[in-house]
Amino acid sequence: MKAEFINPFLSSLVEVLKTMAQIDLEPGEPDKKTEDIASGDVSGVIGMVGPQIKGSLAITVEKSLALHIYSNMLGESIEEIDTQVKDMIGEITNMVCGGAKRILGENGYEFELATPTIISGQGHEIHHKVSGPKLIMPFISNFGKAYIEICFDK
Repeated sequence: MKAEFINPFLSSLVEVLKTMAQIDLEPGEPDKKTEDIASGDVSGVIGMVGPQIKGSLAITVEKSLALHIYSNMLGESIEEIDTQVKDMIGEITNMVCGGAKRILGENGYEFELATPTIISGQGHEIHHKVSGPKLIMPFISNFGKAYIEICFDK
């Protein structure tokens, strides 16, 4: 996997959460991922298809961070991951991919985005629709962890 494809997604996640939820994320160390079990409690998964790119991305967030993002974005506290939190994670997934799409488009890479699928529950599975290697990148905040999983056919 080329860093030029991955870095726009990573920087977009950091920017979206800082701008929309006033949450600072510190990147951890990337690693290959071999299993389908999600590292977080709620995930947004989105497919990407274009002439140079075919892949999928998942943003998975621990419950504590998801609830804090919700509170910061909407100004109300909740105790559990509900439909509104899931919708918010879907919207964050869209924003992150949209930001990366803009950056990659400026470098000549074009692709279309599918509608995000939201999955939740402890130990849920994320199935990427492409067969390439999976990379997982953890991000640490004061409120919990977020992860980006990315998988490209190329």
